Amino acid sequence: MPKQEAPLLQLQDYLPAGSFEAVLYYLQHHKVHLTISRKRQSILGDYRHAHSDKNHRISVNGNLNKYAFLITLLHELAHLFTYEIFGHRVQAHGKEWKDEFGKILAKFLLHKIFPPDIEKALMNTLQNPAASSCGDEKLLRVLHNYDEKKAGMTLIEQLPAGTLFAIKGGRIFKKEEKIRKRYKCVEVKTGKYYLFSPVYEVNII
Repeated sequence: MPKQEAPLLQLQDYLPAGSFEAVLYYLQHHKVHLTISRKRQSILGDYRHAHSDKNHRISVNGNLNKYAFLITLLHELAHLFTYEIFGHRVQAHGKEWKDEFGKILAKFLLHKIFPPDIEKALMNTLQNPAASSCGDEKLLRVLHNYDEKKAGMTLIEQLPAGTLFAIKGGRIFKKEEKIRKRYKCVEVKTGKYYLFSPVYEVNII
C-alpha cells in the first residue's frame, strides 16, 4: 500500500464503530496531517511535531486491524499532546507521555468501543503503557485475534518445538526452547541463534 494522505471521511473505514467523531475532533482541533502508510516492520505509527508553516504530522500503518489502528493513532496523538505541553523537555515515552496516553485512552474506554478482551488488556496497559503496542505482548496477542487470518501464518508461541518456519525475506529457522520471555530459534542456513518474541508472526513450512 503506497503512502497516502487520508481523506478524513474515508478514515471511517480504518476505525472501529463509534470512534470516528472523537478522532475527527482531535485531528481537526490540533491541525493534524494524517497519513495512512504501507506496512512497516519496525513501527506501527509515527509523530512529527509542527514547525514553520507545516502542521503536526501523524502516520499510521494501513494494514492494521481497526482496533490496532485506533490504539496506534491514540498513541501518536499522545505524543502531540505531550509536545504541545512540554516541547522537547521530556523523554519521548516518559511519565508525561504515559499520562497523556492514559488520559486519551481512558476517554475511549468509557465509550465501550473495544471488545471485552481488548478492553481488559487496555486496562492493564493503563497501569504502565509500553513505548509501542509491539512492546506490550499481552495487548498484541489479543489484537492479533482480530487480524485477517492469512493462510500458513501463525505466532511463534503456537508452534511446537522443532518446527521449521520462515520470516519475511525467506530466511528459515527452527524453533527451540523458551528462554525467559522469548524463544530461542536457530537459522537453518547459518546455524546462528536468535531470540524471537512469542507473538512474532511467521510462515509455517
